[in-house]
Amino acid sequence: MNYEASAWLRGGHAQTIWPALFARSTFGPAPRYRRERWDAPDGDFVDVDFLQGGEAGPPRPLLVLFHGLEGSSRSHYALAFADVARERGWDFAVPHFRGCSGEINRAPRAYHSGDHEEIAWLLARLAQRQRAPDGTRAPLWAVGVSLGGNALMRWAGEWGAAAAASVDAVAAICAPLDLAAGGQAIGRGFNRQVYTRMFLHTMVPKALAKLAQYPGLFDRAALLAARDLHGFDDVFTAPLHGFRDADDYWRRASAKPLLPQVRVPALALNARNDPFVPAASLPRLGQVGRHVTLWQPDHGGHVGFAQGAWPGHVRGLPDTVAQWLVAQSAHG
Repeated sequence: MNYEASAWLRGGHAQTIWPALFARSTFGPAPRYRRERWDAPDGDFVDVDFLQGGEAGPPRPLLVLFHGLEGSSRSHYALAFADVARERGWDFAVPHFRGCSGEINRAPRAYHSGDHEEIAWLLARLAQRQRAPDGTRAPLWAVGVSLGGNALMRWAGEWGAAAAASVDAVAAICAPLDLAAGGQAIGRGFNRQVYTRMFLHTMVPKALAKLAQYPGLFDRAALLAARDLHGFDDVFTAPLHGFRDADDYWRRASAKPLLPQVRVPALALNARNDPFVPAASLPRLGQVGRHVTLWQPDHGGHVGFAQGAWPGHVRGLPDTVAQWLVAQSAHG
């Protein structure tokens, strides 16, 4: 696998920002979704968007995408993967992490980077839908982007060989597999002024809405004083999900230590100029098991990888990932 950045789009920040805002996500018409609301085991709900247009009949191959921080089925990378799935005749699904589907969730929780229990429940239910009357399962591949990629890899490590009951292969794209390193990087300099502010712009109002649902859930003044993701996670994300503080959350939720335990084909794809994920924090060959493939191109930014003449497109990455996933099933 190889990636060469366009000559007119140089540098990690440009390769991150331009694709998200201006590059083409699809070669065909914009994907249309139908939504299903699933009741979660804890009494909450999860909204799952499925690509419209699938023919009735036996289960077709299914590509599942777990989105990134504050992402959704409308994120540029989700649209690109949906376009690839449609072109290949696959089904496509985007489960939304709690609170990311446009409606606040019911429970006194949200979502976090190590939410492997949620991944396990969602994939098990999707895998069940893929089963034919004779008990065989049509192919199911899972892709996680950024936060969703860390959660997916965390699940693959936690479940080991048992993960094969749900998936044929997984891929993590631009995942901060070392959450502390990623959190520190996004809290400094240009990253802090641009990306951190962008995330907090939507995360803080959601947290305040959660506080209105559950008065006393956390310290409102402390949340409003947070100026970076560490401060936000310290007040909101960590305590709501069973972690002592942000440092404990970043340590325990990181997938990197569990990569040797992965027992299904897994691709960990990270650009070495990703502003969010320092190259020095990326896993090396000696830190993963034989089931994990590392792809670490020099360029691409954070979930960027734009190609072609101006304004560029982002279809190349999902096409390449799809080819890799199919190859793993063929080798099965």
